[in-house]
Amino acid sequence: MNLERVIAVRNNKTVYRDGDKAIKVFDANFSKSDILNEALNQARVEEAGIRVPKVLEVSVIDGKWAIVSEYIPGKTLAQLMEENPQNKDAYLEQFVDLQMDVHTHRAPLLNKLHDKMKRKIDETGLDATTRYELHTRLDSTPHHNKVCHGDFNPSNIIMSENGPYILDWSHATQGNASADVARTYLLFWLNGDIDGAKKYLNLFCKKSDTARQYVERWLPIVAASQSVKGKPQEREFLLSWVDVAEYQ
Repeated sequence: MNLERVIAVRNNKTVYRDGDKAIKVFDANFSKSDILNEALNQARVEEAGIRVPKVLEVSVIDGKWAIVSEYIPGKTLAQLMEENPQNKDAYLEQFVDLQMDVHTHRAPLLNKLHDKMKRKIDETGLDATTRYELHTRLDSTPHHNKVCHGDFNPSNIIMSENGPYILDWSHATQGNASADVARTYLLFWLNGDIDGAKKYLNLFCKKSDTARQYVERWLPIVAASQSVKGKPQEREFLLSWVDVAEYQ
């Protein structure tokens, strides 16, 4: 495989293009199980009817695990938003429509979001009282089986001539869509786009007829979960959401 053309660099992984293939090479510290799980998630959501690059191969390159998928030509939605700020609201509407479509699909063999959140809360290192409150809130939420991306943000959407494709399914689960929405809302905040976060949440709630308070109940749970493997500089920000009972 030709690893000369770099097309993306992300946390602990590099994506290369080799003709009609995209090769995501992971750093040596990635576990085999995490990489195989990501490839399996991507295959399962493809079979569920979601437009994703097809997984072609999982291999080891120079001692590092790699996932080989179809290369999808196009720009990410994040790039288009940055290049055409006057059209950002229109792009945001496409973004919300695409996420809502993902939530209409079912992939019954994906891991359950509720189980993942429960495990992550226990791994946070938060005090017992806070963990108890988070578990209680989690247990009070309805258990759904909708496909949830887990990292749905504009940089994971490729806008191609054939329509949008969704990348990076390493965090995919099945569960309550509002948890997925809460995660996306926090991602906008982490990227410093507070105005975009507010517009996104208002738009999603309006288009899906979802009460804003319903999504907000998930924010402390999702923030706590994400703090476990989040970047150290993000952990303090994420944990600041855990103790907030009500949002304005």
